[in-house]
Amino acid sequence: MTSPAIPEAAPRTAAQRARFVVQKHWARNLHYDLRLEIGGALVSWAVPKGPSKDPKVKRLAVHVEDHPLDYLLFEETLPEGEYGAGEVIVWDFGEFEVVGPQRDDAAVALRDGVLRFALYGKKLRGHWVIIKTKMGGGKRENWLLQKEQDEFAQADYDPETEPASALSGKVPQGRN
Repeated sequence: MTSPAIPEAAPRTAAQRARFVVQKHWARNLHYDLRLEIGGALVSWAVPKGPSKDPKVKRLAVHVEDHPLDYLLFEETLPEGEYGAGEVIVWDFGEFEVVGPQRDDAAVALRDGVLRFALYGKKLRGHWVIIKTKMGGGKRENWLLQKEQDEFAQADYDPETEPASALSGKVPQGRN
């Protein structure tokens, strides 16, 4: 006798999803900060070239300190002399859910070094993966962020083609 097939888990409802933000930050160097709500904090990576919707492109994502949840929709200019001084906009925001083997525990997936997730944002949608690497020689924790092939993939995508804040519509003066 064969056992019945295990049904595929249904997608989570919006009420079951966590939040994410991608902030565009003009500090010493322009970069994008990917932040995922995990375990009561915003687990964060600095992505120097920004996320790419092109599945052929892997982006360096440097794991940085967690941020408090109240930083989720932070958009303003940090004054000179303060840590991270420079302008910050909310480039994208929305909800995300973990997919794959650790679908119920993002912290376990991070510890294991591979987090697969689906984004439901204003600009970024669909399936993504972030993978821990051994690059950097232990000085910093480097990961690779990559879009997975799905209906939201876009070849040759450059995040600079969408410069405005997804929150306020603001485009920082003299910058794209």
